[in-house]
Amino acid sequence: MSRIGKKPIEIPEGVTVNIENGEVLVKGPKGELKIKIPEGVSIKDNCVVVSIEKDKALWGLTRSLIFNMIEGVSKGYEKRLKIEGSGYTVTADGKGLLLKVGFSHPVKIKEIPEIELKAEKNIISISGCNKQQVGQVAADIRKIRPPEPYKGKGIRYEDEIVRRKEGKKAITAE
Repeated sequence: MSRIGKKPIEIPEGVTVNIENGEVLVKGPKGELKIKIPEGVSIKDNCVVVSIEKDKALWGLTRSLIFNMIEGVSKGYEKRLKIEGSGYTVTADGKGLLLKVGFSHPVKIKEIPEIELKAEKNIISISGCNKQQVGQVAADIRKIRPPEPYKGKGIRYEDEIVRRKEGKKAITAE
């Protein structure tokens, strides 16, 4: 039995959940999300209850996806990236970003629908209502210049700890 799947999901004020033809549509102040799900999801007394009869392996997953959708349209999700390195900068370029991270040319990140990109000094803020999409955009930006282990230069998550390596030691002859 799925422990996560058993828990009912409370629907906060300002959020509406509609279940039709195997799709869940969630609307809220931050946006609107839609996902296809297996049969067995119902709404009771301002709560969403997931009970899947056929494919029990999807029970907890379905509940987590619906919970993330409700959380996203009511509060939203945010990831913050930090740029470290001398001469490494980020600037807002219209609705996209312009990264200067040690390459011969600046790297442009285009505007992404439903995702808000902000740049303040050396911090990139990525926010939106879709948890998966926010995480994927953050991972793609980090992949441009991941932190290196010797000096720690690169793009990292704000709370990420990079283990530093020792460089080569010079051997002195006696």
